[in-house]
Amino acid sequence: MINEMEVLGKTLLEEKTNIARKIHEIRLAEIPEDQRQLIPSHIEEEILKMRADFISLFGEFLATPEKRETANEEIEKWAKETSEYIYKLGVPLDEALKDTTLYRTFINEAIENTVIHQDMSVKSLLATSKIIDPLLDHAVYCFSLTFVNFYTVSLDNARREFIELSVPIVSISNDIAVLPLIGNIDTERALLLMENATKEVGRLKISYLVLDLSGVAIVDTMVAHHIFNLSSTLKLLGVQTIITGVRPEVAQTAVSLGLDFSNIMTKGTLQKALEELKFNRD
Repeated sequence: MINEMEVLGKTLLEEKTNIARKIHEIRLAEIPEDQRQLIPSHIEEEILKMRADFISLFGEFLATPEKRETANEEIEKWAKETSEYIYKLGVPLDEALKDTTLYRTFINEAIENTVIHQDMSVKSLLATSKIIDPLLDHAVYCFSLTFVNFYTVSLDNARREFIELSVPIVSISNDIAVLPLIGNIDTERALLLMENATKEVGRLKISYLVLDLSGVAIVDTMVAHHIFNLSSTLKLLGVQTIITGVRPEVAQTAVSLGLDFSNIMTKGTLQKALEELKFNRD
């Protein structure tokens, strides 16, 4: 049994490049000709090498019993590295996972051919399946998990960058800056608003921050709470907050909710606020 397993393992090691090329050609055939020509040759070579390395792992596990003790770790390492590379190439997860069936088909085909040609026992064939199939499943799991993690991190980073762009503080003079808000303000955006505002007023060394709400459709208790917190924090930093652009419907909602803006300077428009500041400085 051991000798037959070693032979089957060596078969995979010898056939790894041929199997990898078969899989590669099938996958390439699914891509339109005009898109296929855009794939750089070094990318194709790298992917071929990844596939061959993957197949060689199974050959080593069959040929060398000691290798099976660390099989899961080796598979996991390959899956993580490959998943990161494939993700950065922009290949969708469902497309990448199509390789799984091809690996299983051609690896089993190579093993079955060797078993038949060398008149090996059926036990050897069954034994290889018990080793290869669980490891292939583990590879799919690790590959998918890593891919999803990269996607989640990328999505979170993109969301954060978008939110940061949605809370821009614009300096209009040596001591005045404007923070125009547009759209809804959720908890995440409100917290980032607090963080960015405190950093920027320190960097800009301003004395007045005009918070323009003309682009905010809804002001609820949560939004008001964060505005109050921001105003109080900036006041401790020596910066006065002025709210402008509160629309009539928003004002009515604020009153009905019992929100108190009496301790914060408010103006109807940004222009009125700037005129007030100029008058105060004069």
